[in-house]
Amino acid sequence: MGALKPVLLLLLFALAVAVAAATKEKDPELEQCKHQCRVQQQFDKKRADACIQRCRDYYRQKQGGGGDDDDDEDDLIISLPSERESESQWGSGKEASNNPYVFEHRHFFTGIKTQQGRLQILPKFTDRSPFLRGIENFRFSFLEVEPQSFIIPDHWDAHNVAFVVRGRATIKLVRPEPQGRESFNVQQGDIFRIRAGTTAYMINRDDNQKLLIAKILQPVSVPGHFEAFFAAGGENPESFFRSFSQDILQAAFNTRKETLTRVFGEQKQGMILKASREQIRAMSSDEEESGDSNNSFNIFRQRPTTSNQYGQLYEVDSRDFKQLQDLDVAVSVANVTKGAMTAPVYNSESTKISFVMDGEGYLEVASPQSSVMSEQEQQQQRAQERERRRRGIVAPPSYRRVASGLSPGMVFVVPPGFPYVTVASQKSNLQLLCFEVNAAQSQRFLLAGKKNVLINLEKEAKELAFGIPAREVDEFLKSQQEEFFLRGPQERRSA
Repeated sequence: MGALKPVLLLLLFALAVAVAAATKEKDPELEQCKHQCRVQQQFDKKRADACIQRCRDYYRQKQGGGGDDDDDEDDLIISLPSERESESQWGSGKEASNNPYVFEHRHFFTGIKTQQGRLQILPKFTDRSPFLRGIENFRFSFLEVEPQSFIIPDHWDAHNVAFVVRGRATIKLVRPEPQGRESFNVQQGDIFRIRAGTTAYMINRDDNQKLLIAKILQPVSVPGHFEAFFAAGGENPESFFRSFSQDILQAAFNTRKETLTRVFGEQKQGMILKASREQIRAMSSDEEESGDSNNSFNIFRQRPTTSNQYGQLYEVDSRDFKQLQDLDVAVSVANVTKGAMTAPVYNSESTKISFVMDGEGYLEVASPQSSVMSEQEQQQQRAQERERRRRGIVAPPSYRRVASGLSPGMVFVVPPGFPYVTVASQKSNLQLLCFEVNAAQSQRFLLAGKKNVLINLEKEAKELAFGIPAREVDEFLKSQQEEFFLRGPQERRSA
């Protein structure tokens, strides 16, 4: 019996390890995360495996096992599809593995962070692709603020166009007399602008809900680079007054050194602070309610420009909200019904910066081959072009499918002229916030559906361009009767 004890203990240990492993693999959050890596489409196995590895890393962190990620890592899990689901009848050779137009959580950096909130910022768009030069002087960021919080006054050397994704806030603007202080309330769906150089501060006046604001910034000094300036503050954030010499400040404020030290030395808690209910109530404005006004415009208080059972599109431009006029920016929200898709479409002049507010799905962009080539591929292409020119051969244009899974918090950019499609997953609507830059003269060209621009080609043009009788081309182009929002590929297969 004594000899059996070690064997029995060993068997019990092995069983415990097996049970622990099985429990880990069946953890609901881990399994859901891994499932999301497989359900979407258009990525290769390597990327799907990387997604699953991030799921496991997240699980280890949740269990207290630590990891390499720092405190700035977002708690959202990026969903990427599996190799099997990325297969296409068109072949995988034309799909780009390098995607310069999609920004995941790892591409953001944290500009400001306290216990009460954080500001996440994307680097310059041109750091990813020269095809994004059209928005070189624009930046994207989003702000997350805990309930009952105060964001201290500052001014930026950039114009801000902001959209309230979630929550309620009071915005305070401080300008020279006679304007003085302006105050207005905003809520989900509101668009507002803060002009460069305007001292502004903000209160999350909700008792329970986080405030989430997405915004684009247009710097007015250095293209693509902006700075925040804090007058109020102390050591954290540092007041810019601290950079002036003591005698200058004493003369400017007609005060003593000890007073300066106290005024500009006490604040050490950061840019976003917890405020009491009494302080929130005192600062929250009731003078102007959220909605359409000179200061804000709610995108959902008007009829959608396009709507059917597959989705709705809400759009606001400078004709609706004059604060957008000199920036040449438009704002839209698209709600793609689960399982549905947008028609293939491109914009003539505007660059679309899209933020995934909610839901999951995927994106496909038809991109010129050169825009997604690695440096080595570009060198090879240049060598091939030189050889073709030497032989008098003109190469036709070539395109790649640039594809990505989409999940909340991701950003994607589509340059003007690039056709693209977005598809909602089978389990949730896909909600997209879009900022369009250079929007005033831009037109939207639908490439499928009831308003397909190709329908307007003459009979002879259709026959010459497609190489088949115009009757067959018309039958093909007019077979889709919906406009803009369409039944998605999986819905169509199951019908």
